[in-house]
Amino acid sequence: MANSVPPPPPTPPPAAPFVPWRERKDGTGLIGFDPWLEPYAQRMRDRYSHYLSFKRLLDEHGGAMGEMTTGHKYFGLNRGEKDGKRGIWYREWAPGAKSLRLVGDFNGWDRGANFLQRDEWGVWSVFLPDAEYESRLVHGSRVKVHVVGADDVGLDRLPAYIRRVVQDPPGSPSFVGVYWNPPTGYEFKNGLPTRKGGLRVYEAHVGMAQEEGKVGTFKEFTANILPRIAGLHYNAIQLMAIQEHPYYGSFGYHVSNFFAVSSRFGTPEDLKELIDTAHGLGLQVIMDLVHSHAVKNINEGLNRFDGTDHQYFHGGVRGQHVAWDSLCFDYSKYEVQRFLLSNVRYWLEEFNFDGFRFDGVTSMLYLDHGLGKTFGSYDDYFTLNTDGDALAYLQLANVVAHAVKPSAVTVAEDMSGMVGMGRPVAEGGLGFDYRLAMGIPDYWIKLLKEKSDDQWSLTDIYHTLLNRRAHEKHLGYSESHDQALVGDKTLAFWLMDKEMYFSMSRFVQSVVVDRGIALHKMIRLVTFALGGEGYLNFMGNEFGHPEWIDFPREGNGWSYHHARRQWSLIDKDHLRYVGLNNFDRAMQVLDERFNLLEDPFIEQLACHEDTKQLVFRRGPLVFVFNFHPTESYVGLRVPVPDARDYRVVLNTDGPQFEGQGRVPEFAMYPKQEVGMYGRGQSVQLYLPSRTAQVLAPV
Repeated sequence: MANSVPPPPPTPPPAAPFVPWRERKDGTGLIGFDPWLEPYAQRMRDRYSHYLSFKRLLDEHGGAMGEMTTGHKYFGLNRGEKDGKRGIWYREWAPGAKSLRLVGDFNGWDRGANFLQRDEWGVWSVFLPDAEYESRLVHGSRVKVHVVGADDVGLDRLPAYIRRVVQDPPGSPSFVGVYWNPPTGYEFKNGLPTRKGGLRVYEAHVGMAQEEGKVGTFKEFTANILPRIAGLHYNAIQLMAIQEHPYYGSFGYHVSNFFAVSSRFGTPEDLKELIDTAHGLGLQVIMDLVHSHAVKNINEGLNRFDGTDHQYFHGGVRGQHVAWDSLCFDYSKYEVQRFLLSNVRYWLEEFNFDGFRFDGVTSMLYLDHGLGKTFGSYDDYFTLNTDGDALAYLQLANVVAHAVKPSAVTVAEDMSGMVGMGRPVAEGGLGFDYRLAMGIPDYWIKLLKEKSDDQWSLTDIYHTLLNRRAHEKHLGYSESHDQALVGDKTLAFWLMDKEMYFSMSRFVQSVVVDRGIALHKMIRLVTFALGGEGYLNFMGNEFGHPEWIDFPREGNGWSYHHARRQWSLIDKDHLRYVGLNNFDRAMQVLDERFNLLEDPFIEQLACHEDTKQLVFRRGPLVFVFNFHPTESYVGLRVPVPDARDYRVVLNTDGPQFEGQGRVPEFAMYPKQEVGMYGRGQSVQLYLPSRTAQVLAPV
């Protein structure tokens, strides 16, 4: 019998062509930047698939520029027509309600008239023709909607999409809606500013921005504060507490009316003028946007609007934010998405804002809101504790914001370190342009609490300031409004405490103040140089504002004493606050001149723990720090990266910055062909104790 010949093995199927990670369309592109994510590839695909399900709904309704982002033009009070007749439509989504009636001064608050009709989707509407209502429902008319809810309780409510809410009477705890349709709207005069250097954000609160103990206004901020910010060479302002909130002391974070400008500060036109003026001064305007939760109030907010606890929010326990005493949105619902995405578009188009700082992102992303949690592993980002609906909503919100305004800047307030926060959605990221480097201010406060500056580890400082996700842009900061709130202390207060009340005059000698001013400048400079691709500061902190923030409340006798900023301190030449203010301006100019913040090239050149010297470069500039409390160094040799002479372009010891002026202004250091730490050249300089110098190649 002849030997049989085995058949050839089957031809293997052709291998799938390799697609580089960054080009993959399945939400795993982030792995191209971070191979440690590879074990989580399937979970990333699942996350991206969930986002696509949200996006399909958006696309089915016209995409980012379609009806799903124009809810404010459909719901609420809007001009329109019916059967060829002009008039005002009022529409409201209230699926659980049993009846709705529009009431106001236009109909004598008659709850037996102007009934709304319900459609199959739970949207109620009524048309008020001009022939009957043109002289009755006018710009400035007071309105509410009487809702009989699923619980059979009838209440006068504020329309969900209302654009103007005022305290009625003024100063009372009672709020009423206003039909806002001025005959001549504000016309913007200035185009969008061109940014110089990295994003340098001045965080501000309009109400507490004046020196007088009262609620400041948009007009006062425009006239008095914007010129100060522009004069400091910031290129963006971040406005807090813009959305209407019933309790002033909530800092604007308990929002009741998402489309209404806080009436405490003025009218919508006043805000538009502020933004327009800021643009003329070269300042972008970023809004603090609160979509992470809402106030629990029933009379002012959305809570139980249709008589259920699950209309806009999750029902039951999941809808309660125990730490903030507020309500959590159900981001899975179409009408909730339409409400919030329309809100994103509304502020960008109607008011010409340049972007948003999204508040409370950590709280949104996790079912336990990240409370008391330490995020120490990638496992923490890919568990059942992650709220996929909230994550998909944030991705969608970023897509919409950048579609509506391609130049828009979005910033995430996230302390968890969620991977991909600052990467494009197409890669599987969340789509933010920046994330706040929230660990840095916490680090500085901890250091000041626990160690004297002679015990600081420069290695630890350097690596902490650089400890951020690669390929994602961060806003670095040494302190924000969080560190200035009552119960905490600003950096200046940690450094100088009560001495700030008695010893900030140039005519008073104080070792405590000398030390505090020196370290205040050094902390801010090293944070500015290393902490991110952008920078943030809260108003007044730049000059070491001596007091904390505390809004009027029962516990302080409803006082405005700490809900203000004392600008006069930098208008008095004999006070040392002036030098700190000058130094902050010089830091901003440093980035303006050298594009420092966006330069990715950072390299340590020397670090000596024993003599407290830290030397590094960012871009073309060399930063030389001497943190030693007493030792000054004459003829100190430091390596420099380029075979060039170097000139001092910023010196913390300059007399204009309340230093001792021990180094000549714009001192020149000739290059010496003396190798050091792998460099072929070095320079020698005089570096006094507790000072820093920034050197630029000539």
